[in-house]
Amino acid sequence: MRIGIDIDNCISNFDDVLLKEYLKHDKELRNTGIINENPEYLRTGMFDWTEEEEKSFYNANIEEFAKKLKPVEDASDYIKKLKEDGNKIYIITGRDNGEYKNPKELTKNWLDRYGIVYDELIFTNAYDKHAKTEVCLENNIDLMIEDSTRISLDLINNGIKVYTMNTRYNKKEQTLDRVSNWKEIYERISNLAKKEDNKKVNIILDTDIYNECDDQFALAYLLKSQDKFNIEAITVAPYHHDNNISIEEGINKSYDEIIKICTWLNFDFNNKIFKGSTDYVQNGYNEENDAVSKIIEIANKNGKTYILAIGAITNVAIAIKKDPKIVDKIEVVWLGGHSFLSKDNKEFNFRQDVQAVRTVFESKVKLTIIPCKNVASNLRTSIYELEHFLKGKSELCDYLCKRFYDDGIHGIQERRVIWDISVVAYMINKEWFETEEVSRPNINDDTSYEMTQSDYKITVVNYLNVDKIFKDLFKKLGEI
Repeated sequence: MRIGIDIDNCISNFDDVLLKEYLKHDKELRNTGIINENPEYLRTGMFDWTEEEEKSFYNANIEEFAKKLKPVEDASDYIKKLKEDGNKIYIITGRDNGEYKNPKELTKNWLDRYGIVYDELIFTNAYDKHAKTEVCLENNIDLMIEDSTRISLDLINNGIKVYTMNTRYNKKEQTLDRVSNWKEIYERISNLAKKEDNKKVNIILDTDIYNECDDQFALAYLLKSQDKFNIEAITVAPYHHDNNISIEEGINKSYDEIIKICTWLNFDFNNKIFKGSTDYVQNGYNEENDAVSKIIEIANKNGKTYILAIGAITNVAIAIKKDPKIVDKIEVVWLGGHSFLSKDNKEFNFRQDVQAVRTVFESKVKLTIIPCKNVASNLRTSIYELEHFLKGKSELCDYLCKRFYDDGIHGIQERRVIWDISVVAYMINKEWFETEEVSRPNINDDTSYEMTQSDYKITVVNYLNVDKIFKDLFKKLGEI
């Protein structure tokens, strides 16, 4: 899980320190003491100070108060446990609000001093109730631990799960999902994680990975997103270039490439990788193979399985032909062909096995198409961007940079499209994509689409948010 954690009153004893300092100052000011035991917030209405007196005292001393903070009981230990359990920890604080001279240095030093571990430290403005929501949405945060009522409600209203830490000032709102200590937080997150594991989406990745360089990025992206996916299998799709290695040789090279990337990312690939078709449906090939058999087996085992196809769709087509009943238990997301603005579909994944495409289209399986030209073609980056974000982060990252620069097929290039990440990104966050449902088109002999009025609909992606996809990709691949 990706867990966001506020600092003050969640990790630190902010209100306790603030109350102690306010009581000391009140004695110096008028010595009237607390006039309201249950104000909406300590800073407003607890003492008989004027607004100007309170604001002046707070602004003059908040830096020193922050240095006196201590972690709440067991916070450091349980946050460490959460990280060791495989969760990603995002410290998301509202201290970028104009009250601190150097909030980043002060906060980082405090976290280091008390051994608070985290993957990323993010600053927002606490006075903007929506700021943390935006950060959580950008970073795909699954759960936020927060103390502010208004921020908690804004997060919840935008679909983000929140545990609200009990404080003396937020008890009026009865709808919040409350927690009282870090032992409770840890136990609830552990139980939640078990439930979330059962909710993970079942995935088969069907890939011609040694063909170019983009499949390697897609596989690494998928493996780095296992908080969302149960990766059932990686099946090897056929590919062939003129004057190049045979399809069978390509299958073997792809198989070895998958093992290499899985090993780098510590993914247990035992009984997960399966070699597929060694020819195309359009050439009369209809043999059962390891990939086809595994697709059928997994489809029949699960209630729902997504097949992410980023090569020729041959394996999927043959599996459907062998066992047509699986169409009710799978959903195919395929990168192939071009947008409807193009006159034909003479694109590598499509033209390699046009008959396999027809088979899948005519099967009435639930199908989403991500077109290459005009859609996935926007996922263009450069070796300079890759080296900036990835070089030196890991052996995998260095390999991806090297493979991008020279993919072995198209020669050395400084800029390329890494199309295949689109399919993985679509499954991670569909809000990054704009789609439409259309009647299933027929496929003409010249590979062009013939639009129909069929009752059977397919989903077509028309737009993808390049910036958000690359931001997520670079962040995940760069994580150690």
